[in-house]
Amino acid sequence: MNIIEKFIKVLERYMDNLSIKKKFIQLYIFCVLLPLIITDSVVLYIEDSMESQRQYHEMANVANAVSYNISALVENAGEIAKSMYTDRRMNTFLEKQYESTSDYYAEYQNFFQDSTLENVLGMNQIVFTLYTDNPTVVKGGKIDTMSNLKETAAYEAWKERGENEGLFFVYERKRYANSYHRKIILLQNLDFFSKNKEKMLQIEFDYNSMMRMLRRMKFDNEVLICQGDAIVLSNGPFSGVGKKFDMISVQQKMGYKQTITLHGAKLDIYVLKADNRVRSKIVRFLPILGFLVIINVVLPMGFVLLLNHSFTKRIRGLSKVFQSVNGEHLVQMAHEDGRDEIGSMIRNYNRMVKRTNELIQTVYKNKIKEQEILVGRKNAELLALQSQINPHFLFNALESIRMRSLLKEENETADMVEKLAIMQRQYVDWGNDSVEIEQELEFVKAYLSLQKYRFGDRLNYNLEIDPECAQIRIPKLTIVTFVENACVHGIESKASPGWIFVRAYKREEQLYIEIEDTGSGIEEQKLYQMQHDMQNADIEMLKNKKSVGMLNACLRLKMYTEDHVCFEIEGEEGVGTWITICIPMEYLSFAEGCVNGPVCKRGKEIC
Repeated sequence: MNIIEKFIKVLERYMDNLSIKKKFIQLYIFCVLLPLIITDSVVLYIEDSMESQRQYHEMANVANAVSYNISALVENAGEIAKSMYTDRRMNTFLEKQYESTSDYYAEYQNFFQDSTLENVLGMNQIVFTLYTDNPTVVKGGKIDTMSNLKETAAYEAWKERGENEGLFFVYERKRYANSYHRKIILLQNLDFFSKNKEKMLQIEFDYNSMMRMLRRMKFDNEVLICQGDAIVLSNGPFSGVGKKFDMISVQQKMGYKQTITLHGAKLDIYVLKADNRVRSKIVRFLPILGFLVIINVVLPMGFVLLLNHSFTKRIRGLSKVFQSVNGEHLVQMAHEDGRDEIGSMIRNYNRMVKRTNELIQTVYKNKIKEQEILVGRKNAELLALQSQINPHFLFNALESIRMRSLLKEENETADMVEKLAIMQRQYVDWGNDSVEIEQELEFVKAYLSLQKYRFGDRLNYNLEIDPECAQIRIPKLTIVTFVENACVHGIESKASPGWIFVRAYKREEQLYIEIEDTGSGIEEQKLYQMQHDMQNADIEMLKNKKSVGMLNACLRLKMYTEDHVCFEIEGEEGVGTWITICIPMEYLSFAEGCVNGPVCKRGKEIC
């Protein structure tokens, strides 16, 4: 009893954790659908078992009918072969030594004038041939030499079996032709009276006639007559007289089997199952079954869903308004209809909400408003103070310095101050972290112009931008960071003049940015380390490295492209350094208002 109580408690906890919708679905499954499936399965199983037993008896009857017809045909020929085996007149005809061909023909005509023998040798579906090794016998008609018989597969099988007579199924080449065909041969050794001469009777059954006999029985089942694994006779697709015997499969052996032995030949009769009649009945009554499925499955399911909607719609509404507890005002349920327990709970909840809102308004809301007014006043004071510290004061100061320099005819100083003001103004005006490439290159140009006052003729530069790339947005201060690195580590440490090249172009849906300098270059080991750091830049690396400019730019590019950016750095000491940045176009956007902007990876146009 204790175990049952524990099980019931576990089941109750499980049901308590399920939503009402899932509870209704499980009620439908276990109380309607599952019993219906089990009941129908038992009925179908019983019907299928009865159908299987009936098919088994039908297959047994088919096998008996086939066995009877085949046996009757073969045994009839066997009785004739036995009568010839004990016929003294035939033995004398085959062993007699003829003095001339005319003597043989006279005896041949006299021998075959026997009406009984003539009727036997002229039977339909059967061809009789007598073979002898008597050299005075002339080959022709129903007489042939033993040498021709010994060349046949039936004779070889007869010798191998070692019996006086036997039935054989062979596939061999036609005499005087290159084609092959199937044969059913009954061989009878004619040595009853004398063994001086080798004499044999061959009875060849018409293979096509035996096939037609099986088909005329018009069985629903497919019948396979096998010798070993070879299908020698069939009423199905395995009856081609001009092809080798097919092999029976393991699946075909699953049918009903009956074994008979005819003149030393062991034959297995397999009767295969016909189409499942239970299945055919189901297909025939499919409209009725569909109607029953609608009645027994769809309608109960619809009613369960209706009940579920009646419960869950209102309970979901209650759950939604309960979330307003965190706010300053509780929300009432819009609908109070329904006379069941849920409707009563909604009405009681609305009364509670009305009273609670009155208390909130009276006790807390006025105090909260006072606090909000106080905080707003403090924030306004802070904003006023912050607005006084406007970055444009810096531009005014720089403009005053520039004008002072011009008055004293210090033109270079004035130009440098102007370039610095341009850089600062662009930095302040950029409203977010991304910027168009053409704007970034304006910043680079201002920076290089300013650096040229420092390096003089030692610094030369060239900026090339593909017009297709001008409006593409990239993280700001990306290119200038690498240009600054080229100035400080490339041009500064080289006494002779150097160049800095910046290129931006698009190729095969990839944006390429190249920063090249002809400065002092980089050691090979340091080059590999820089390549590794650029490709694997992360926050931890920024914390531990002293020089973080390039790593910062690489990290922002990795974050901007979801880690789909590639960096490649090449260089040689005394020659220079070449950095290539490759970004897939699907991770970039165009400036607002551009024409034929790219399609982003979500399939929508960016601009």
